[in-house]
Amino acid sequence: MSNDARVTVRRDGLPDPNGRCVVYWMQRAQRGVDNHAVDLSVQIANHLGLPLVVYFAGISNFPHANLRHYVFLNQGLPDIETDLAARNIAFVMRRAPHESHEQLLADVHAAFLIGDENPMRVPEQWRKHLASRIRIPFWTVDTDVVVPSKLMEKAQYGAYTIRPRLYRLLPEYLHPYENLYAQHEWKRPRGFQADSVHEDMTRDWKDLDRSVAPVEAWTGGTHAALKRLKVFTGKLFENYDTERNHPETDGTSRMSPYLHYGHIGPITIALAVEAAAKAHPRLQGARDSYFNELIVWRELAINFVRYTPSYDSPDCAENWARESIAAHARDEREHLYTLRQLESGETYDDLWNAAQIQMVRHGWMHNYMRMYWAKKILEWTPDVATAMKYSIHLNDKYFLDGRDPNGYAGIAWAILGKFDRAWGTRPIFGKIRYMSGASTGKKFDSRRYIEQMEILPRQGALTF
Repeated sequence: MSNDARVTVRRDGLPDPNGRCVVYWMQRAQRGVDNHAVDLSVQIANHLGLPLVVYFAGISNFPHANLRHYVFLNQGLPDIETDLAARNIAFVMRRAPHESHEQLLADVHAAFLIGDENPMRVPEQWRKHLASRIRIPFWTVDTDVVVPSKLMEKAQYGAYTIRPRLYRLLPEYLHPYENLYAQHEWKRPRGFQADSVHEDMTRDWKDLDRSVAPVEAWTGGTHAALKRLKVFTGKLFENYDTERNHPETDGTSRMSPYLHYGHIGPITIALAVEAAAKAHPRLQGARDSYFNELIVWRELAINFVRYTPSYDSPDCAENWARESIAAHARDEREHLYTLRQLESGETYDDLWNAAQIQMVRHGWMHNYMRMYWAKKILEWTPDVATAMKYSIHLNDKYFLDGRDPNGYAGIAWAILGKFDRAWGTRPIFGKIRYMSGASTGKKFDSRRYIEQMEILPRQGALTF
């Protein structure tokens, strides 16, 4: 089992012979079905003749997380409990201040620990720290990608380098999950402490940032994700090729928040899209376009974070971009905005303001607008370092899918030219690709988009 490309052995050794269960510490892949880590845990538990306990730690200080993020996460917990129960698997949630992993392992007398991979800096540190402090085997599973990340042995330069490698491996890894059934039921010990997944996990957390309100239009959880996927593949996918670059329409899958929390996995989505294309061969082009986003660009972003320690700073720029940035470091900006002005959408550009309002109010933004949004921040701040700092702050604070490899990769692409090529030189941007409001606003019904965000054009005309 350890030879599986999805598996990383964090701590080797034999299971504790006195152990009473196998534990899966669920963190990145928050779902009870279509989860390689759950399947592997069931396989090990069944092999050892032990029950499986899935454990979720409700920590109160996840980096950059606020009430908006925790509410969405909390909405997914009952789905996990229900889906695991159908597989004879126990689900335990402990919220801060009682969320100690080591205490949980001791309380249930764990024989073996499984976790999921997470390439982000802090979660990776958590895994290393836990592996150094426990005495039972600890394996992690790369379950939120189609192709296991370790098969890309180094950072990829761009989509064109990773695409053929990913697509060559798709037949081996793009297939349905087993969703194995646990043979042994876990009996909760008398006096065992656990929290209800149906209550507010943030109650009494005095230090939690509650300044960003939940978004009523979004509901977290696997069941909501599958419902949205059904709408996308059944109704919207037919026009995906023509509608996906139109921010004013509901033409994209809107799977990114669910992917971020692991409420749904990319294989589940890819298989549904594949089935829709097979049922209607005319949709093969839409399938190819969507796979390019879901698999190529998403897994390029994960590869970027995995192999680039400076993924959230200007240090991750390529040499050509570094030289260009340095050459234009002192270029004069016509407009400079403070972080507060940007956060409030108080610029001269109605299109950009609309995008910012979509972020703040709705916790989401169309991908096409995200590119424009970040590039204008580069134009309106004193330097590249400030642009990165402001973009990441806003991205992580308001987006439901913030604090994610996709977000950091997208910001690096827009501001640093990461994964892109050198373009013609121009002020401020140097050789980094430029996007103007005039050209961007002509590629879709920008007036309608602005009106949807309840911004009235100044003096009766759009301003970019």
